[in-house]
Parts: sequence; structure tokens; C-alpha cells
Amino acid sequence: MKYTHDVIVIGGGAAGLTAAGGCALFGLKTALIEGHKMGGECLNNGCVPSKALIASAKRAAEAREEMRAGVQLAAPRVEWSGVHRHVHDAIAHIAPHDSVERFEEMGCEVIADWARLTGPNEVEVGGRKLTAPRIVIATGSGPAVPPIEGLDGVPYLTNENLFDLAEQPEHLVIIGGGVIGMEMAQSFCRLGSTVTVIEPGELMGRDDRDSVAVVKQVMEAEGVRFIRGKAAKVSGRPGAITVSTDGGEDVTGSHLLVATGRKARTAGYGLEEQGVALGSNGIKVDARRRTSLKHIYAIGDCREGPRLTHVSGYEGSNVVLEIALGLPTKVDWRALPWCTYTEPEVAQVGLTESEARAKYGDKLRVVTEHFDHNERAVAEGLDKGHLKMMLKGKKVVGASICGVNAGELLLPITQMITGKASTFDVGGAVISYPTRAEIVKAAAFAAWEPTLFGKWPKRWVAFLAKIRRAF
Repeated sequence: MKYTHDVIVIGGGAAGLTAAGGCALFGLKTALIEGHKMGGECLNNGCVPSKALIASAKRAAEAREEMRAGVQLAAPRVEWSGVHRHVHDAIAHIAPHDSVERFEEMGCEVIADWARLTGPNEVEVGGRKLTAPRIVIATGSGPAVPPIEGLDGVPYLTNENLFDLAEQPEHLVIIGGGVIGMEMAQSFCRLGSTVTVIEPGELMGRDDRDSVAVVKQVMEAEGVRFIRGKAAKVSGRPGAITVSTDGGEDVTGSHLLVATGRKARTAGYGLEEQGVALGSNGIKVDARRRTSLKHIYAIGDCREGPRLTHVSGYEGSNVVLEIALGLPTKVDWRALPWCTYTEPEVAQVGLTESEARAKYGDKLRVVTEHFDHNERAVAEGLDKGHLKMMLKGKKVVGASICGVNAGELLLPITQMITGKASTFDVGGAVISYPTRAEIVKAAAFAAWEPTLFGKWPKRWVAFLAKIRRAF
């Protein structure tokens, strides 16, 4: 069969851009198809705008403190139009990195339209038939909206339209206490909105419980209200929307944000018709990200598995190695990191304490270091939080960090989990003082402390001391 391309990539988000750009740079004839906006979720209504909003909120929170470190700032004056402009300026600044022009320069043929599989090796797009021996599906995910009575009858927000708000919510009611819900709850509260979060289960359910408790305490002190319950019914009108919980409590706000997770985008692409197997929430893939049709890959949010931008990039790189170089590459989640950008941040890599205890039982040792013993944190007056390092013997199997810029501290822990560095290496490293990174060094050193100061080293020291005294 004569193919029009070497590889066809459907989706121009983090996963698809990485895959298409990499294949094109290797010289493969690559088609990159995107029916909406280049950059996908992360650039347009995910990571970038949310972190820009968090930055505005942090500035307001710092100014709102009456006195810190002997300095009084003027009370903040939040100008919503300015916040909105900052968010969209951040998107515009980064957009060229993900633009059509940049990927055309790499060698991709970029097609702005919706695609559909019409054969095992065939894709229809814009009235054209494209064919390739390898196809990559990277169609991403969208907000998962639960079937709540009355929800369809009122205007509600998701991450897809939240950052286009022309006015600041007076009272933002949020259904969902996961990453998006918690980050946006703190941000809007700091910017001056009343905020209520409704969550039936555990807040930030995949994270360390001790870390989440610290964040919840901080957010409650700042004014966020949490209701434990399930949203059973929604009613009202624009500007006055009421959420009724299964516990009998009613909350009325000016705006409603639904932040109840993500749903893989798989409908309308002809996947099932061609025999691509689907799971409960995404395309089924193996460790190499191959679908049930082995020449078709699914990467990023559209497949079953973790939904994180850096995971999408990682999988995109993996399929480049497979397609361009013929090197089979399996995903490795031993050191999968993630971070929730509340203040303090909650960062995780590898196993949480509960996961590690379930796996290793009594063989697990947990080392905990607190930021109120870290000189840099104390000097800054920002010493809430801790680091937990999960150890099996002297090997790190996971770590949970709660603190200012916690996500920035994950890299050396990632290296220790994957064996690219050891606890001995990190525990003995010379690093700049004072830094928050010292907390990682202290935890790594703790893995060796019982050995270094144990019975036999002490006997050796005593022997040397005895000899020295004799001479």
C-alpha cells in the first residue's frame, strides 16, 4: 500500500504536539490534525490560565496580610479586568510555542479540521483521505459533568469557560474538591469572592491525608467553606444558583463551577468502528501505549490512565522512539510526580504513605521532616508543611511534600526512586544554604543514619580513639 504519510497524529495538545514534532524532526512525513485550538487543554483552559490566576490571587493574599516580617502592605484592590488580562496575556505569550507556524517549521503538515478514522490505516479530514502505517490518537479529555438533577437548567462553569468570565463571581459554589476545585477555591477566595466547596468524599483524594489537612486548615482560615456531601439537585437562575446536598443543606451562589474530574474524548473519531477497544474512561492501551490495533497508539488524556500534562509529553516522546527509531518503550510510573498548586502546595511522587504501607507493610519506614525546622522556611516566616519520605530499606519508594513551592523539590526524589541517584548520594550532597531543598537532603540522610551511627561504626570509632589515646 502506498501511504500519504509516515505517521498521522490526531490532536494538537501536549501529547500530540510532542509526538508530531518529534517524528517530523526525525524526518518522517507527519500530518498533525487539530480541530480546535493548538496547545490543547493545558495552554487554553488548563495549566497555563489556572496558574496565571493563582499568581494574581497570591499577590492579593500577600497584600491582605496585616503585617508580616515587620512590613505592612497596602490593602489589595482587585481589578477583575486586570486579572482577566493577565490570564490571557499568559496564554498569548506561550501560544507561539504551540503554534501552527512552529510545527510547520519542524516539518509537520498541520491540518485545522476534525478527523475520523475510516479504515485501519486511513483518516478522513476536511474532505481528504490520509493514510499512514502508524496513527497516533491524542484527542485529550473534557470536563466530566455528573448527572445532577436540574444542572442542565442553569448556567454553570467548567474549566473550559471559567477563564472567560467577564465579571468576578460574588459567591462561587464549587462542586468537587479535587485539584481544579481546590486550586480555584483558594484563588477566587483570595481575590475577594465568597467560596463554598461541596465534596462527598475526601478532598484531593489521591494525595497524602496529612498534607491535605494542612491545606484545608489554611484555606478555611482564609475563608473557604467546605461542605461534606453530594450535590443532589441544582436550581435557580443566573446570579442566584442553589445547590442542594444529600445532607439537606442548600447553598446559593452567584456562580457555579463543576469540577468533578475529566472524561476522555473518544466519541466521533470512528474508533470503535475500526475496532479500537475502549475502557470505562478512555482508550485501552498496553504499556507501550498501543491500542487493540497495534499500529495505532493512544497517548495523553484520551486513554485510560493518569491525566497530567507532563505524562502526555512523556508518552509523546515514547511513541516518537517507537515510530521513528523502532525502540519499544514502556511507561514507568514508579516515579510519577504531580502537584496541586494551592498554597501551600501539595506534591507527590511515587507511592503515598497509605499505598506504600499496603504494599510493604512492616518493611516500610516513613521519614518525616518539617519545614519549621528548615532555616530558609523559618527565615521567610513560611514554615507550614512537611516532607514525608517512604523508604523500603534505603530505597525511596515515594514522597509527599506539603509546603511553599513543594513541586520544585520533587526532582531529586524522582531520581532516587528510579535509581539514577541514591539516598547516600543525595544525603551527602553539598547544596546551597539556606534553601528549602535541604529538607530533601535531610530526609535522604535519615535513610543512612541508623547505619552510620549504629553499633559497628561506633565500635570502630571507639577502637580508633583508644589507639590515639595510647600514643
